[in-house]
Amino acid sequence: MLIRTLYDVIVVGAGSMGMSAGYHLAKQGVRTLLIDTFDPPHQEGSHHGEPRLIRHAYHGGPAYVSMALRAHKLWNELEDATESSLLVQSGVLNMSSSKVYSYEERLKDSLQFGVPIELLDADEIAKRWPGIRLPEDFAGMYEPEAGYLFSEKCVGAYRQLALAAGATLLPYTRVESIGADHSGVSVYTQHGVFHAEKAILSAGAWFKTLEPFITLPIQSVRKVVGWFQSESPLFDAGDFPGFTLGTVEGGFYGFPSIGGAGVKIGRHDQGVLWQPGEPIEPFGTYADDEADLRRALETYMPAAAGKLIRGAVCKYEMTPDEDFIIDHHPAYPNILLAGGFSGHGFKFSSVVGEILSDLIMKQETTQDISPFAISRFSNPV
Repeated sequence: MLIRTLYDVIVVGAGSMGMSAGYHLAKQGVRTLLIDTFDPPHQEGSHHGEPRLIRHAYHGGPAYVSMALRAHKLWNELEDATESSLLVQSGVLNMSSSKVYSYEERLKDSLQFGVPIELLDADEIAKRWPGIRLPEDFAGMYEPEAGYLFSEKCVGAYRQLALAAGATLLPYTRVESIGADHSGVSVYTQHGVFHAEKAILSAGAWFKTLEPFITLPIQSVRKVVGWFQSESPLFDAGDFPGFTLGTVEGGFYGFPSIGGAGVKIGRHDQGVLWQPGEPIEPFGTYADDEADLRRALETYMPAAAGKLIRGAVCKYEMTPDEDFIIDHHPAYPNILLAGGFSGHGFKFSSVVGEILSDLIMKQETTQDISPFAISRFSNPV
Protein backbone atom coordinates (compact mmCIF):
# COMPACT_ATOMS: atom_id res chain seq x y z
CA MET A 1 0.00 0.00 0.00
CA LEU A 2 1.33 3.43 -0.98
CA ILE A 3 1.34 5.81 1.98
CA ARG A 4 1.39 9.56 1.39
CA THR A 5 4.16 11.47 3.15
CA LEU A 6 2.57 14.91 3.59
CA TYR A 7 -0.13 15.56 6.23
CA ASP A 8 -1.70 18.38 8.20
CA VAL A 9 -1.02 16.75 11.59
CA ILE A 10 1.11 13.78 12.62
CA VAL A 11 0.27 12.05 15.91
CA VAL A 12 3.21 10.14 17.39
CA GLY A 13 1.85 7.51 19.77
CA ALA A 14 -1.63 6.21 18.91
CA GLY A 15 -2.68 4.82 22.26
CA SER A 16 -5.37 6.26 24.53
CA MET A 17 -4.75 9.98 24.00
CA GLY A 18 -3.30 9.76 20.51
CA MET A 19 -6.08 7.66 19.00
CA SER A 20 -8.70 9.95 20.52
CA ALA A 21 -6.91 13.00 19.11
CA GLY A 22 -6.67 11.28 15.72
CA TYR A 23 -10.41 10.78 15.64
CA HIS A 24 -11.22 14.32 16.72
CA LEU A 25 -8.91 15.65 13.99
CA ALA A 26 -9.99 13.34 11.19
CA LYS A 27 -13.69 13.97 11.70
CA GLN A 28 -12.98 17.64 10.88
CA GLY A 29 -11.34 16.68 7.59
CA VAL A 30 -7.79 17.23 8.89
CA ARG A 31 -5.27 15.05 7.03
CA THR A 32 -4.04 13.00 9.99
CA LEU A 33 -1.29 10.41 10.30
CA LEU A 34 -1.15 8.22 13.41
CA ILE A 35 2.18 6.47 14.07
CA ASP A 36 2.63 3.77 16.71
CA THR A 37 5.45 1.37 17.53
CA PHE A 38 2.85 -1.38 18.05
CA ASP A 39 -0.70 -2.04 16.81
CA PRO A 40 -3.23 -0.32 19.10
CA PRO A 41 -4.98 -1.43 21.17
CA HIS A 42 -2.02 -3.48 22.41
CA GLN A 43 -0.32 -4.71 25.58
CA GLU A 44 2.77 -2.49 25.49
CA GLY A 45 1.27 0.70 26.89
CA SER A 46 -1.02 1.79 29.69
CA HIS A 47 -4.44 0.96 28.24
CA HIS A 48 -4.55 -2.85 28.36
CA GLY A 49 -6.03 -5.06 31.08
CA GLU A 50 -9.56 -3.71 31.18
CA PRO A 51 -11.36 -1.99 32.84
CA ARG A 52 -10.51 1.56 34.07
CA LEU A 53 -12.38 3.70 36.61
CA ILE A 54 -14.15 6.90 35.64
CA ARG A 55 -14.98 9.26 38.51
CA HIS A 56 -16.30 12.82 38.58
CA ALA A 57 -15.78 14.20 42.12
CA TYR A 58 -12.10 14.18 41.33
CA HIS A 59 -9.09 15.12 43.43
CA GLY A 60 -6.89 17.87 41.99
CA GLY A 61 -9.41 20.69 41.75
CA PRO A 62 -12.06 22.07 39.38
CA ALA A 63 -10.04 21.53 36.19
CA TYR A 64 -10.15 17.78 36.72
CA VAL A 65 -13.84 17.73 37.61
CA SER A 66 -14.78 19.71 34.49
CA MET A 67 -12.69 17.42 32.31
CA ALA A 68 -14.16 14.28 33.90
CA LEU A 69 -17.72 15.40 33.21
CA ARG A 70 -16.91 16.29 29.60
CA ALA A 71 -15.03 13.00 29.18
CA HIS A 72 -18.09 11.05 30.36
CA LYS A 73 -20.28 12.81 27.78
CA LEU A 74 -17.78 12.05 25.01
CA TRP A 75 -17.60 8.38 26.03
CA ASN A 76 -21.37 8.19 25.72
CA GLU A 77 -21.13 9.79 22.26
CA LEU A 78 -18.49 7.22 21.28
CA GLU A 79 -20.82 4.44 22.39
CA ASP A 80 -23.61 5.86 20.25
CA ALA A 81 -21.36 6.33 17.22
CA THR A 82 -20.04 2.76 17.35
CA GLU A 83 -23.17 1.10 18.76
CA SER A 84 -21.08 -0.47 21.50
CA SER A 85 -21.07 -0.67 25.29
CA LEU A 86 -17.93 1.00 26.64
CA LEU A 87 -18.94 2.58 29.97
CA VAL A 88 -20.72 0.90 32.89
CA GLN A 89 -22.19 3.20 35.54
CA SER A 90 -21.55 0.83 38.41
CA GLY A 91 -21.00 3.62 40.92
CA VAL A 92 -17.58 4.13 42.51
CA LEU A 93 -16.98 3.90 46.26
CA ASN A 94 -13.95 5.87 47.47
CA MET A 95 -12.77 4.74 50.92
CA SER A 96 -9.98 6.18 53.00
CA SER A 97 -8.57 6.23 56.50
CA SER A 98 -8.75 9.64 58.16
CA LYS A 99 -5.01 9.24 58.73
CA VAL A 100 -4.47 9.32 54.96
CA TYR A 101 -7.09 11.47 53.24
CA SER A 102 -10.10 13.74 53.72
CA TYR A 103 -12.86 14.23 51.14
CA GLU A 104 -13.58 17.86 52.08
CA GLU A 105 -12.04 19.41 48.95
CA ARG A 106 -13.75 16.93 46.65
CA LEU A 107 -17.07 17.65 48.37
CA LYS A 108 -16.66 21.36 47.67
CA ASP A 109 -15.77 20.79 44.02
CA SER A 110 -18.58 18.29 43.50
CA LEU A 111 -21.14 20.77 44.84
CA GLN A 112 -19.80 23.44 42.49
CA PHE A 113 -20.33 21.18 39.47
CA GLY A 114 -23.49 19.44 40.66
CA VAL A 115 -21.87 16.00 40.94
CA PRO A 116 -24.04 13.73 43.10
CA ILE A 117 -22.17 12.09 45.98
CA GLU A 118 -22.94 10.39 49.26
CA LEU A 119 -20.69 10.59 52.31
CA LEU A 120 -20.76 7.34 54.29
CA ASP A 121 -19.15 6.07 57.48
CA ALA A 122 -17.69 2.59 57.93
CA ASP A 123 -20.90 1.14 59.38
CA GLU A 124 -23.04 2.45 56.52
CA ILE A 125 -20.61 1.02 53.99
CA ALA A 126 -20.72 -2.40 55.65
CA LYS A 127 -24.52 -2.42 55.59
CA ARG A 128 -24.71 -1.48 51.92
CA TRP A 129 -21.81 -3.69 50.75
CA PRO A 130 -21.45 -6.55 53.27
CA GLY A 131 -18.22 -7.74 51.69
CA ILE A 132 -16.36 -4.67 52.95
CA ARG A 133 -14.83 -4.49 56.43
CA LEU A 134 -13.44 -1.06 57.38
CA PRO A 135 -12.04 0.25 60.68
CA GLU A 136 -14.07 2.99 62.37
CA ASP A 137 -11.67 5.75 61.31
CA PHE A 138 -12.49 5.16 57.63
CA ALA A 139 -14.90 7.31 55.64
CA GLY A 140 -16.40 6.78 52.23
CA MET A 141 -17.52 8.96 49.34
CA TYR A 142 -19.86 7.19 46.92
CA GLU A 143 -20.40 8.48 43.38
CA PRO A 144 -23.54 6.78 41.97
CA GLU A 145 -23.04 8.09 38.42
CA ALA A 146 -19.40 7.01 38.15
CA GLY A 147 -18.24 3.61 36.96
CA TYR A 148 -15.71 1.95 34.70
CA LEU A 149 -14.59 1.90 31.07
CA PHE A 150 -13.48 -1.02 28.92
CA SER A 151 -10.21 0.61 27.94
CA GLU A 152 -9.09 -1.60 25.06
CA LYS A 153 -12.55 -1.46 23.50
CA CYS A 154 -12.47 2.34 23.84
CA VAL A 155 -9.17 2.62 21.97
CA GLY A 156 -10.48 0.20 19.36
CA ALA A 157 -13.65 2.26 18.94
CA TYR A 158 -11.68 5.47 18.39
CA ARG A 159 -9.46 3.63 15.92
CA GLN A 160 -12.53 2.46 13.99
CA LEU A 161 -13.96 5.97 13.74
CA ALA A 162 -10.63 7.67 13.02
CA LEU A 163 -9.91 5.38 10.08
CA ALA A 164 -13.48 5.69 8.81
CA ALA A 165 -13.07 9.49 8.89
CA GLY A 166 -9.94 9.29 6.74
CA ALA A 167 -7.04 9.11 9.21
CA THR A 168 -4.03 6.98 8.26
CA LEU A 169 -2.54 4.60 10.85
CA LEU A 170 1.00 3.26 10.62
CA PRO A 171 1.32 0.44 13.19
CA TYR A 172 4.60 -1.31 13.99
CA THR A 173 6.43 1.86 13.03
CA ARG A 174 9.19 3.08 15.31
CA VAL A 175 10.01 6.79 15.31
CA GLU A 176 13.76 7.15 14.95
CA SER A 177 13.99 10.94 15.17
CA ILE A 178 12.00 14.15 14.77
CA GLY A 179 13.02 17.39 13.09
CA ALA A 180 11.08 20.62 13.28
CA ASP A 181 10.97 24.34 12.75
CA HIS A 182 8.11 26.80 13.16
CA SER A 183 6.69 25.96 9.74
CA GLY A 184 6.71 22.17 9.84
CA VAL A 185 7.63 18.82 11.35
CA SER A 186 9.46 15.82 9.87
CA VAL A 187 9.15 12.41 11.50
CA TYR A 188 11.80 9.85 10.56
CA THR A 189 10.87 6.16 10.78
CA GLN A 190 12.12 2.86 9.41
CA HIS A 191 9.28 3.10 6.88
CA GLY A 192 10.21 6.53 5.57
CA VAL A 193 10.05 10.21 6.43
CA PHE A 194 6.68 11.89 7.00
CA HIS A 195 6.00 15.61 7.00
CA ALA A 196 3.26 17.82 8.44
CA GLU A 197 2.62 21.39 9.47
CA LYS A 198 1.93 20.29 13.04
CA ALA A 199 2.40 17.33 15.35
CA ILE A 200 1.09 15.86 18.59
CA LEU A 201 3.47 13.76 20.67
CA SER A 202 1.59 11.33 22.94
CA ALA A 203 4.09 8.53 23.45
CA GLY A 204 2.95 7.47 26.93
CA ALA A 205 5.47 5.40 28.85
CA TRP A 206 7.70 5.49 25.77
CA PHE A 207 8.34 9.27 25.80
CA LYS A 208 12.02 8.70 26.59
CA THR A 209 12.45 7.24 23.09
CA LEU A 210 11.78 10.73 21.67
CA GLU A 211 14.83 12.23 23.38
CA PRO A 212 16.72 14.45 22.70
CA PHE A 213 13.97 16.14 20.66
CA ILE A 214 11.99 16.48 23.88
CA THR A 215 13.02 15.55 27.41
CA LEU A 216 10.20 15.48 29.94
CA PRO A 217 10.16 14.67 33.68
CA ILE A 218 8.27 11.43 33.03
CA GLN A 219 9.29 8.21 34.75
CA SER A 220 8.02 4.88 33.41
CA VAL A 221 6.97 2.47 36.16
CA ARG A 222 6.09 -1.21 36.09
CA LYS A 223 2.74 -1.82 37.82
CA VAL A 224 0.78 -4.97 38.53
CA VAL A 225 -2.89 -5.88 38.87
CA GLY A 226 -4.54 -9.12 39.94
CA TRP A 227 -7.92 -10.80 39.65
CA PHE A 228 -8.93 -12.77 42.76
CA GLN A 229 -11.67 -15.32 43.23
CA SER A 230 -14.43 -13.65 45.24
CA GLU A 231 -17.61 -14.67 47.00
CA SER A 232 -20.67 -14.30 44.81
CA PRO A 233 -22.88 -12.27 44.76
CA LEU A 234 -21.15 -9.94 47.25
CA PHE A 235 -18.64 -8.71 44.67
CA ASP A 236 -20.44 -9.34 41.39
CA ALA A 237 -20.84 -6.65 38.77
CA GLY A 238 -24.28 -5.15 39.20
CA ASP A 239 -24.10 -5.51 42.98
CA PHE A 240 -20.64 -4.17 43.80
CA PRO A 241 -19.13 -0.83 42.67
CA GLY A 242 -15.73 0.13 41.44
CA PHE A 243 -13.60 1.32 44.36
CA THR A 244 -10.57 3.21 45.59
CA LEU A 245 -8.95 2.46 48.93
CA GLY A 246 -6.59 4.80 50.78
CA THR A 247 -4.78 3.10 53.67
CA VAL A 248 -1.63 3.63 55.69
CA GLU A 249 -0.27 0.58 53.87
CA GLY A 250 -0.82 2.12 50.43
CA GLY A 251 -3.35 3.28 47.88
CA PHE A 252 -5.41 0.73 45.93
CA TYR A 253 -8.16 0.69 43.31
CA GLY A 254 -10.37 -2.03 41.94
CA PHE A 255 -13.46 -3.38 40.22
CA PRO A 256 -16.26 -5.86 40.81
CA SER A 257 -16.10 -9.37 39.43
CA ILE A 258 -17.22 -8.98 35.81
CA GLY A 259 -18.58 -12.17 34.31
CA GLY A 260 -16.98 -14.24 37.04
CA ALA A 261 -13.47 -12.94 36.28
CA GLY A 262 -12.84 -12.13 39.94
CA VAL A 263 -12.30 -8.87 41.79
CA LYS A 264 -9.59 -6.87 40.06
CA ILE A 265 -7.29 -4.87 42.33
CA GLY A 266 -4.17 -2.80 41.72
CA ARG A 267 -1.90 -0.58 43.77
CA HIS A 268 -1.53 3.03 42.69
CA ASP A 269 1.63 3.91 44.60
CA GLN A 270 5.06 2.25 44.47
CA GLY A 271 6.13 0.10 41.52
CA VAL A 272 9.42 -0.76 39.82
CA LEU A 273 11.14 1.70 37.50
CA TRP A 274 11.28 0.62 33.85
CA GLN A 275 13.12 1.94 30.81
CA PRO A 276 11.63 1.76 27.30
CA GLY A 277 13.33 -0.97 25.35
CA GLU A 278 14.06 -3.08 28.40
CA PRO A 279 12.10 -6.32 28.94
CA ILE A 280 9.35 -5.87 31.47
CA GLU A 281 9.28 -8.53 34.18
CA PRO A 282 6.09 -10.63 34.22
CA PHE A 283 3.62 -10.78 37.08
CA GLY A 284 4.99 -12.89 39.92
CA THR A 285 8.63 -11.90 39.42
CA TYR A 286 8.48 -10.21 42.82
CA ALA A 287 6.79 -11.77 45.84
CA ASP A 288 4.96 -8.50 46.52
CA ASP A 289 3.28 -8.61 43.10
CA GLU A 290 0.58 -10.80 44.58
CA ALA A 291 1.25 -10.29 48.29
CA ASP A 292 0.54 -6.53 48.33
CA LEU A 293 -2.79 -6.99 46.59
CA ARG A 294 -3.77 -10.00 48.66
CA ARG A 295 -2.98 -8.23 51.97
CA ALA A 296 -5.28 -5.34 51.04
CA LEU A 297 -8.13 -7.71 50.19
CA GLU A 298 -7.60 -9.86 53.28
CA THR A 299 -7.69 -6.75 55.48
CA TYR A 300 -10.59 -4.84 53.95
CA MET A 301 -12.52 -7.31 51.71
CA PRO A 302 -11.68 -10.78 53.07
CA ALA A 303 -14.37 -12.57 51.05
CA ALA A 304 -12.66 -11.33 47.88
CA ALA A 305 -9.24 -12.71 48.83
CA GLY A 306 -9.64 -16.10 47.19
CA LYS A 307 -7.14 -17.74 44.89
CA LEU A 308 -5.36 -15.60 42.32
CA ILE A 309 -7.13 -16.17 39.01
CA ARG A 310 -4.61 -14.19 36.97
CA GLY A 311 -2.16 -11.32 37.21
CA ALA A 312 -0.98 -8.77 34.66
CA VAL A 313 1.65 -6.08 34.25
CA CYS A 314 1.10 -2.60 32.83
CA LYS A 315 3.03 0.67 32.72
CA TYR A 316 2.47 4.01 34.41
CA GLU A 317 4.05 7.20 33.05
CA MET A 318 4.60 9.32 36.15
CA THR A 319 5.28 13.03 36.52
CA PRO A 320 6.78 14.23 39.83
CA ASP A 321 3.46 15.75 40.94
CA GLU A 322 1.25 13.12 39.22
CA ASP A 323 -0.51 15.82 37.20
CA PHE A 324 -0.61 15.67 33.41
CA ILE A 325 1.47 17.46 30.81
CA ILE A 326 -0.68 19.05 28.08
CA ASP A 327 1.23 21.91 26.49
CA HIS A 328 3.22 23.09 23.50
CA HIS A 329 6.80 22.02 22.94
CA PRO A 330 8.97 24.69 24.59
CA ALA A 331 10.75 25.45 21.30
CA TYR A 332 8.04 24.71 18.72
CA PRO A 333 4.51 26.12 19.06
CA ASN A 334 3.32 23.86 16.22
CA ILE A 335 3.99 20.74 18.34
CA LEU A 336 1.82 19.64 21.26
CA LEU A 337 2.89 17.36 24.10
CA ALA A 338 0.47 15.08 25.94
CA GLY A 339 2.03 12.82 28.55
CA GLY A 340 2.62 12.00 32.18
CA PHE A 341 -0.89 10.69 32.80
CA SER A 342 0.39 9.00 35.96
CA GLY A 343 -1.91 6.02 36.21
CA HIS A 344 -5.11 8.05 36.42
CA GLY A 345 -5.40 9.48 32.92
CA PHE A 346 -7.31 6.94 30.86
CA LYS A 347 -10.75 8.16 31.90
CA PHE A 348 -9.84 11.57 30.47
CA SER A 349 -8.56 10.35 27.10
CA SER A 350 -11.81 11.17 25.29
CA VAL A 351 -11.64 14.82 26.35
CA VAL A 352 -7.85 15.04 26.08
CA GLY A 353 -8.17 14.07 22.42
CA GLU A 354 -10.71 16.85 21.96
CA ILE A 355 -8.44 19.33 23.78
CA LEU A 356 -5.45 18.40 21.62
CA SER A 357 -7.49 18.71 18.45
CA ASP A 358 -8.76 22.15 19.47
CA LEU A 359 -5.33 23.38 20.52
CA ILE A 360 -3.53 22.21 17.40
CA MET A 361 -6.16 23.55 14.98
CA LYS A 362 -7.71 26.53 16.80
CA GLN A 363 -5.01 27.44 19.36
CA GLU A 364 -7.63 27.34 22.12
CA THR A 365 -9.67 24.98 24.27
CA THR A 366 -12.74 25.42 26.46
CA GLN A 367 -11.09 23.36 29.23
CA ASP A 368 -8.77 24.81 31.87
CA ILE A 369 -5.41 23.17 31.19
CA SER A 370 -3.31 25.61 33.22
CA PRO A 371 -2.48 22.91 35.84
CA PHE A 372 -0.82 20.88 33.09
CA ALA A 373 1.65 23.49 31.82
CA ILE A 374 5.18 22.26 31.26
CA SER A 375 6.53 25.46 32.80
CA ARG A 376 5.81 24.09 36.28
CA PHE A 377 8.92 21.95 35.88
CA SER A 378 12.39 23.42 35.61
CA ASN A 379 14.36 23.24 32.38
CA PRO A 380 12.19 21.12 30.04
CA VAL A 381 13.97 20.87 26.69
